[in-house]
Amino acid sequence: MSVQVLTFIIVGASFLLYMGIAVWARAGTTNDFYIAGGGVHPILNGMATAADWMSAASFISMAGLVSFMGYDGAVYLMGWTGGYVLLALLLAPYLRKFGKFTVPDFIGDRYYSQTARTVAVICAIFVCFTYVIGQMRGVGVVFSRFLEIELWLGVVIGMGVVFFYTVLGGMKGITYTQVAQFCVMIFAYIVPAVFISIMLTGHVLPQTGFGATLSDGSGMFLLEKLDMLSTDLGFNEYTSNTKSYLDIFCITFALMVGTAGLPHVIVRFFTVPKVSDARKSAGWALAFIAILYTTAPALASFARVNMIETINGPDGTGMSYAEAPSWIKNWEKTNLISHDDKNGDGKMFYSGDERNEMTIDRDIMVLANPEIANLPAWVIALVAAGGVAAALSTSAGLLLVISTSVSHDLLKRNLMPNISDKKELLSARIAAGVAILIAGYFGINPPDFVAAIVAFAFGLAASSFFPVIIMGIFSKRMNDKGAISGMITGIVFTAAYIIYFKFVSPEMNQPDNWLFGISPEGIGTIGMIINFAVAFVVFKFTDDAPQEIQDLVESIRFPKGAGEAQAH
Repeated sequence: MSVQVLTFIIVGASFLLYMGIAVWARAGTTNDFYIAGGGVHPILNGMATAADWMSAASFISMAGLVSFMGYDGAVYLMGWTGGYVLLALLLAPYLRKFGKFTVPDFIGDRYYSQTARTVAVICAIFVCFTYVIGQMRGVGVVFSRFLEIELWLGVVIGMGVVFFYTVLGGMKGITYTQVAQFCVMIFAYIVPAVFISIMLTGHVLPQTGFGATLSDGSGMFLLEKLDMLSTDLGFNEYTSNTKSYLDIFCITFALMVGTAGLPHVIVRFFTVPKVSDARKSAGWALAFIAILYTTAPALASFARVNMIETINGPDGTGMSYAEAPSWIKNWEKTNLISHDDKNGDGKMFYSGDERNEMTIDRDIMVLANPEIANLPAWVIALVAAGGVAAALSTSAGLLLVISTSVSHDLLKRNLMPNISDKKELLSARIAAGVAILIAGYFGINPPDFVAAIVAFAFGLAASSFFPVIIMGIFSKRMNDKGAISGMITGIVFTAAYIIYFKFVSPEMNQPDNWLFGISPEGIGTIGMIINFAVAFVVFKFTDDAPQEIQDLVESIRFPKGAGEAQAH
């Protein structure tokens, strides 16, 4: 069977599975819709959390980042994974003990302030919309390539599936759907990596193949060959570091605390029965995420070697464009690969200098990898299903945060305190539906800065949510004025820095112009420090938090007991 037919079958079967789970686990109450009734087993919650986090960015873009950036791409691996260590140690059990539905709910109650709650809602909605637009776009790219349909139609199909199981099942349906999606995406990620590792190095495990000698008889290590190819073609050495150590630290730390402050990840720890289960969930999530994240560097390296040798030919002088493998022609239709025959010799050539004739989007590396390596059609279709699963799983979590922020934090806890449980649930579903329509529109018509704004989302989470949550747990005297001042200052500084270098003056986005040589991707670390500093300065000139709030903080510092999640 052709790749297209197999993709229809495998992706279609996965869609039926997701919708079937949503019907089986449909939400009947706000408790079910917001936190899955608080009864999810920690292992299952760990799987769902892993699927929630491993978005299209992790599944599709992670290996592409490492493949094109080499050693410098390691900051994303370290930062995103390290964020879960922070979650397990500093946040998960205490937030679970507090027993609220959402992050804005925690911030609003802990700082006894509707202003703090409103600022948190705005941050949550902005961060989540930033991500969900990218997920919808990812679905469209996968569908347009493998199902050979228009990108807009692929986005619409993805919208329909997410709408069905998010609106019907809420967190309960999403949780069990994400368990299935985790299994699909991990299988889809590991299978081609194992195949290619065996082909290139003879090792079954990609993780060991990454550091092994090639099986082509050259006696060279994989990374040794990549270094040689990179320097010969005008790139930096694959294993070399081109960033300053301060920038590496700031990017890694911003990604870590940004991860720990993302609302769609934090809310997952409200779904388990006990406080101890929240910590266990974080541990299981880290283990499940490690399966993909330890495979990504190997997969990136395999893909880069295969891509360079395929495009430049066995003799390294270029492959005839007329005889180019089908994967290049197929991906050209998506405009993610293009060829410019500069010297008119009819050949393709890929390099990092003036000889280069190929423009290649790094996001194709995982999706195109099985085709580049000439793997069976069913493997190609499986990877397509994995990419869609990754995009849909995260989309559902993000959309749920948007809907609960509107229905619970804005309506129930702010504008309409007397709203009934039934009307609140209806409002949540309407908000989710509207959010899906908006996300779908921007997925079909993305602004030029969608890729760049991802750094904005992490910087915002790092400089706003993380400090205010940490202070809320570990500084019982911290008051509302300090927290709000710090949150706003951190957001404004981080936003202004990223907007200036990413959008206003992108030509100035160079290390010589950065503050202390820190890139926009790492500036969230400085924003976080400013948040803490401003909060404590304002706190010193104002009154302590009320005694009842200090008693509340003292109680959540000792996570004993379940602490049933409360809506009121």
